[in-house]
Amino acid sequence: MDVLLAEGDADLRTLRRESLGYTVDRGMAGTGVVASLPGADPSRGIVLRADMDALPIQEANTFSHASCHHGVMHACGHDGHTTMLLGAARVLRQLPQLPGSVHFVFQPGEEGGAGAQKMIDDGLFERFPTQAVFGMHNWPTLPAGEFGLRTGPIMAAGVRFRITIRGKGAHAAQPHLGLDPIPLACSMVLQCQTLAARHKDPVAPAVVSVCMMHAGDTDNVIPDTAELRGTIRTLSSAVLNQLQDDIRRIGDGLAAGYGATIETEFFQYYPATVNTASEAALCEQVMRDTFGDHATHADVPPNMTSEDFGFMLEAKPGAYVLIGNAPRGETGVGLHHPAYDFNDDIIRDGVRYWVALAQAYYVGPRRR
Repeated sequence: MDVLLAEGDADLRTLRRESLGYTVDRGMAGTGVVASLPGADPSRGIVLRADMDALPIQEANTFSHASCHHGVMHACGHDGHTTMLLGAARVLRQLPQLPGSVHFVFQPGEEGGAGAQKMIDDGLFERFPTQAVFGMHNWPTLPAGEFGLRTGPIMAAGVRFRITIRGKGAHAAQPHLGLDPIPLACSMVLQCQTLAARHKDPVAPAVVSVCMMHAGDTDNVIPDTAELRGTIRTLSSAVLNQLQDDIRRIGDGLAAGYGATIETEFFQYYPATVNTASEAALCEQVMRDTFGDHATHADVPPNMTSEDFGFMLEAKPGAYVLIGNAPRGETGVGLHHPAYDFNDDIIRDGVRYWVALAQAYYVGPRRR
């Protein structure tokens, strides 16, 4: 396989070449791409998924491969995920045919767009028969050359919220003639902070974060409205629903107490990313056989970030794993940071993992 990798990098144009034998399907979820490697039995198939989208962040890096587009950068490493899956597609096409098909899914819209659900709605699993789904994400707190996973929830369910407080504007020197929405907004923020600490079981992980607040346009006018935005993250759908109900109830109470109007909207729901036991066990064995026990962390703590691969895992069994991105001996810059950089040294390991996983799913793990 090392020889095949050394022959050159694959890209989307390579997948279209007849010599590689891929027929490319385009347009799912808008810009999604699927390329299938036919197996001996076309009714059997697995999905290997990479996300593609960037983030609305101005890149702080100054190296030559920094983003060319102002205000947009690959701050989560999705370009690296795409590269690794393209490499696996190139390698697997040159190996003996597998008993079942491998569907290489390049998915848009993971960063808040629920692209996984949109691809499912567009018929992904009907058009490409699938028994299991697999995903992988780089992880800056894990050293390069190492992998992590767990059975059960590995990423949290999440939902975003928008709270609009409507009062009555007035001159800053005459607050009694209006209804100031800003103190109500501040009360909402403080009450939201108590929800995770005092309104749920303390052993059930949850995070409620108000991340944006906007009110007014000048310093001597009380505005008509104030707006808050934020997210809820939990490992339990029941806790997620409870916290949404709590936020609505707090808003209704403050509105009734002060004579204001408070509207609460929840949107961009992502389910928890929950690995099924047998598929997680297969991924763990592949890691141990390919990279060694020292490089395999089979019980990493769940993370409170969210990932729309959870939609695929609601529809099919499968597993989502982490590949270390931190340069050896260093601490990697976190995801969604303006100075984040995908570690190109892990590309080969990512390709090796995907290839070994596809082979192991159909013919069994390679034992050391």
